[in-house]
Amino acid sequence: MPNYLLAYHGGGMAQDEAERNKVLAQWGKWFQDLGPALVDGGNPVMKAKTISSKGSVSEGGGQNPVSGYSLIKADSLDAAVKLARECPVLSGGGSIEVAETFNAM
Repeated sequence: MPNYLLAYHGGGMAQDEAERNKVLAQWGKWFQDLGPALVDGGNPVMKAKTISSKGSVSEGGGQNPVSGYSLIKADSLDAAVKLARECPVLSGGGSIEVAETFNAM
């Protein structure tokens, strides 16, 4: 069964503690609902730098920076998309890029 990278873009963290706790509970429930499909819950990301093919380094993550990631297992890309549709990042205004990974070595 292939692994799929869920690359989160956008979304935001709630400003007050009660709302943050609510959002974290939603993430916890989603991870629990994924069960054995969850390979790595991942983490949000913060600061980023981008390295061009010519070696120059710029601040930030480009036009649509990654805001976090998770890894899941699914039978197909469509099955992975179905699992990702329940992710709490979507209710926070973000989007998810779902990409199949493979072992290169």
